[in-house]
Amino acid sequence: MSLKQIIKENANKAFDYPKLKSQKLKDAVNSKIREKAILATKARLMENHKTFDDYSDEQLEVIIADEERKIVDDLKTKSLVVALAALGLNFFV
Repeated sequence: MSLKQIIKENANKAFDYPKLKSQKLKDAVNSKIREKAILATKARLMENHKTFDDYSDEQLEVIIADEERKIVDDLKTKSLVVALAALGLNFFV
């Protein structure tokens, strides 16, 4: 391997570093959202006196996906409120 090829590979790795880190961060956030969604699903099932065994895997996946959507929507709403508050806009008054 020539010196030019080694330098080129290392330069490419350096430019990929932010992309790799951002993907790692996205995966960590998605993992936390999934954990919270599973806890919310457990709570929802407890309210209905059900267990995970009462549902098929596909049904549980739909329920968990719905909980994930709720969490993401809640985070978006909170982010919007914080951004508006930072700008000095208050639409609740």
